[in-house]
Amino acid sequence: MISDYIVPAFIIAIILYSIFKKNNTYNSFITGAKSSFDLIITTIPYLVAIFILIEVFTISGLSNNISNALSPILSVFGIPKELSELIILKPFSGSGSLAVLENIFNTYGVDSYISKCACAVVSSGETIFFVSAVYFSQTKIKNLKYGIPVALIANFLGAVVGCFFCRFI
Repeated sequence: MISDYIVPAFIIAIILYSIFKKNNTYNSFITGAKSSFDLIITTIPYLVAIFILIEVFTISGLSNNISNALSPILSVFGIPKELSELIILKPFSGSGSLAVLENIFNTYGVDSYISKCACAVVSSGETIFFVSAVYFSQTKIKNLKYGIPVALIANFLGAVVGCFFCRFI
């Protein structure tokens, strides 16, 4: 019940704080809304590039080839070979990984070990390349030589730990 009131209470608190600080709340909102259009326009080329690369990666079969090659390595870390495509696709596409997750549910059932591990993989990771394209397009940081590898390692460790804990559920 309390969760229904959190967002409205937060909005009211911001308005009250703005009034207390004697800011023009409406003009501040309009200024922020106007600046969001600039954000959208500068981000669109990065998003289009990411979406095209994701489609090429998936449709070309490169995703399947890489997942087949990596499945023996992933099984050493306790990740079922059926999840290799999901682990490869998750850093690129959230919607693509949800489609793979749905396919896993349909194939193995929602209560199977593989499905539980798939849920852990989807929820413990992030769409790294999408997020990087959006956030870093708005900053002065253009060299991602440390950010991307660290995020990929964190995604992989999240998948390993998630699958480990799914053994006990």
